[in-house]
Amino acid sequence: MAQKRDYYEVLEVGREAAEGEIKKAYRKLAIKHHPDRNPDDPSAAEKFREATEAYEVLKDPQKRVQYDQLGHAAFEQPSGHAGGFGGMGGMDMNDALASFLRNFGGFGDIFGGGSGGGGAAGRGQGRDLQVKVAITLREAAEGVHKKVKLRKQVTCKECGGSGGAHGSGASNCPECRGSGRRRQVVRTLLGQMVTEVACNRCGGRGSVVTDPCGACRGTGTVRGEETVEVRIPAGVARGNYMDMAGHGDAGERGGHPGDLRVVFDVHEDEVFERRGDDLLIDVPVSPVDLMLGVKVEVPTLDGRVALKVPAGTQTHKVFRLRGKGMPRLHRSDRGDQLVRILAWTPDKLTADEKSRLESLRAGLSSRVPAPGRGPID
Repeated sequence: MAQKRDYYEVLEVGREAAEGEIKKAYRKLAIKHHPDRNPDDPSAAEKFREATEAYEVLKDPQKRVQYDQLGHAAFEQPSGHAGGFGGMGGMDMNDALASFLRNFGGFGDIFGGGSGGGGAAGRGQGRDLQVKVAITLREAAEGVHKKVKLRKQVTCKECGGSGGAHGSGASNCPECRGSGRRRQVVRTLLGQMVTEVACNRCGGRGSVVTDPCGACRGTGTVRGEETVEVRIPAGVARGNYMDMAGHGDAGERGGHPGDLRVVFDVHEDEVFERRGDDLLIDVPVSPVDLMLGVKVEVPTLDGRVALKVPAGTQTHKVFRLRGKGMPRLHRSDRGDQLVRILAWTPDKLTADEKSRLESLRAGLSSRVPAPGRGPID
């Protein structure tokens, strides 16, 4: 039996991935490899099954902790044999298809057509939002808290999110008769499959509003503002992001709120150039100091440090200050600081300076290497 792949690797996410990121990664893979889209490709069906099995574990906080601690062994029976679908020891195609429909409510929702609703992704689910937060390089190095003001759909205060006018109630949905679910028949490679999905009419709530709230027109949400505090960890780079569950648009009539994705925009620094977790700084030094050697003070994130530049150092020589770069994200160590030495020449000389340099020219010029590969670093 082939060895199982790491579930994070299967879904193409990092081990620190947030719940929303895992869900979106699975959705993308499920659409790509669904058997009905790839009827002549058995490998696609296997990838679909594998991705669904991984998602069933990683979407569940308790199962995810078990998996992080013990790996696949967490779901094996004591005898060492894989357990059934309930224990996540293995999943067959029927299980995978049923799970897919349970999670996304039907083909209409996930494939971009039809009117299928359902589950957490059905009608009533609040929209996911994205916001960009600008920070300086030094804030990225230290970590920082930022307050972000959002314009979004918030729960209606008039009706408390119910969607009904004061004193009015809700009646059973005539389509699903209060169950909030309906049966759906789907054709698959394995034949017809009957599953339950959320009712189109009531969005899975089982009831409909008889007298809509005037403020929100029965939706349970209105346009408003919310201020959220974002705790940005040290070491983030431009384009990194974090997902904040439940901070997207409020869901209609008590539906689940969407998530918020905060994308970090780390501004360029006037002193340091960032190269991954390393920092680069240019230090100008006079030609005389390069020839004779000199000690220079170099700015770092922790303050100035002394650097000895040996005699005979060539321009563009790079020195490395270990552990003086950016903190590595979610780690305790840091990158390095690279110090690039640049020869600085004055644009004007005094008569005395020019005379002294002229006396050195003849002797030094004869020692300059020929064009091509020379001793320059």
